[in-house]
Amino acid sequence: MAHEPQTILFMPESAYGPTNNCIGIGDLLRRRGHRVVFAAERSWAGKLEALGFVEDLVDLAPPPDASGADGGAEQDPGQFWKDFIRDTSPEFRKPTIEQLATFMQPTWQALIDGARYCEPQLREIIERHRPDVIVEDNVVAFPALVSSDAPFVRIVSCNPLEIRGPDIPPPYSGLPSDDRSDWDAFRDEYERTHRPTWEAFDDWVREQGAPGLPYLEFIHTSDVLNLYVYPEVVDYVERRPLDATWQRLDSSVRQTDGDAELPALITDRPPGSALIYLSLGSLGSADVGLMRRLVELLSRTPHRYIVSKGPQHAEYDLADNMWGGEFLPQTKLIQLVDLVITHGGNNTTTEALHFGKPMIVLPLFWDQYDNAQRVDETGFGIRLRTYAFANNELHGAIERLLASPIRGRLGDISREIRARDGVAKAADAVAAVGSRAGTASRR
Repeated sequence: MAHEPQTILFMPESAYGPTNNCIGIGDLLRRRGHRVVFAAERSWAGKLEALGFVEDLVDLAPPPDASGADGGAEQDPGQFWKDFIRDTSPEFRKPTIEQLATFMQPTWQALIDGARYCEPQLREIIERHRPDVIVEDNVVAFPALVSSDAPFVRIVSCNPLEIRGPDIPPPYSGLPSDDRSDWDAFRDEYERTHRPTWEAFDDWVREQGAPGLPYLEFIHTSDVLNLYVYPEVVDYVERRPLDATWQRLDSSVRQTDGDAELPALITDRPPGSALIYLSLGSLGSADVGLMRRLVELLSRTPHRYIVSKGPQHAEYDLADNMWGGEFLPQTKLIQLVDLVITHGGNNTTTEALHFGKPMIVLPLFWDQYDNAQRVDETGFGIRLRTYAFANNELHGAIERLLASPIRGRLGDISREIRARDGVAKAADAVAAVGSRAGTASRR
C-alpha cells in the first residue's frame, strides 16, 4: 500500500557538500510524491527551486544589503563560507593541532553565530510548513529543529570520526588509527580551546527549549534516526560500534547533475594517457596559488585532466593538457576517469569510492585530514602534504596509483557500493520516520 505524501524539511549546511547530499536524497523523495522543503542559506535562492523543491530560505547573518552598501548584489551558493575560508586560508598551512585555536574554534563560533541569528527564522519556517519530518545535515545544533513536534533526523556527511569513541582517532586531527601516541594531546588541546565556546552554546541551546548537548559536541544526536555517509570498506565501525538509531549510507550520489559536453582533448586521448579529475572543492580551489602550482606540475605529465576550477576560475589558466570550468557535473565525470586528485571532502571521497577510483588527497581543513589519512591507511590512495609536497612526490603518486592492482579491487568495491544504493536507503529511512510519526499521531 502506498504511503501518504509527507512534507519533509531539509536544513543543510550552506557548503556544497551537505547541500548536494540533501539534494540527492530530497530529489528521490520528491519523485516519490513527497513535498520537500529546503530551509537552506539564502545564497541558494533559485537553485533549489529549479530542481523542484520548495525554498524557504534563511540568513545566517544580516543580509549583505542591510545597509544598502552593495545594492543587494546576489550571492553565489555558499558564499557565506567561501568568504570565511578565504579570510582564514593561511591557517591551512599549520599542523592540525595548531589549527584548533586559530581556525577550528573561530569556525565553530561562526557556525554558532549563524545558528543564533537564524533561530527565529527557522521557527517561522517550521510553523509555516508543519513538516512531518525534519532532516538536518550540519555540524551545529539549531534548537528549532529538535524542539518542534516533528521527528528529527540527523545526517553526518563529514568523516564519521565526528561520531566519537575512545578507540578511534579524534576528529579533525588527521591522526592514524593504529598509532595512539598523539591522540590524547590533540583531545586535550581541543578541550582547552573549545570548552568555553561549547559551554556558552550549550547554555543558549537549553534556553531555546532544546535538550543539552553532549560534552564538547555542537549538535544533537537523533533518538529516532541518524544517517552517515561512508563506505563500509573504510568505516571505523568495528572500533566504534553504533546503536540501532544509526544507519550507514555507503554512498549518497545525487542524480541531479547534468551532462557535460567533453572536448576531443579529453575523449580522443593518445595511447598511454590516463584521464585524471582534479578538484579541491569550491573552497579549496579558491586558493589560486595552490591551483596554479598544481596546474603547472600536472602540465609536465603525459596525462589529460578535467579540472574543477572553482570560484576563482578567472584568476588562472589551464594548461594545454587540461579542460575544465568553474562548475562541473562531478558525479557524471568521476566515473569516466582513472584517478581523482582531491582535497578530501567527504562527498568527493565517497563518490570516488562509489565509482571505484583511487585518490591522491591534498587536505586543507576540517575532516579533510581524516579522509586523507583514512584513504592512505586503507590503501585506496595516497595522502600528500598539501603545501609541502615535493614535485616528484605528486608525479610519483600518480604513476604508482595508475599502475597499482588496487584499481581492480576498487572496481569490485564500486559494484558493491552501488548495489547498496545509499540514496534510496536514506529516502526509505526518512520516509519511514514520517510514516511512524503519522501513525502514532492518529492513534
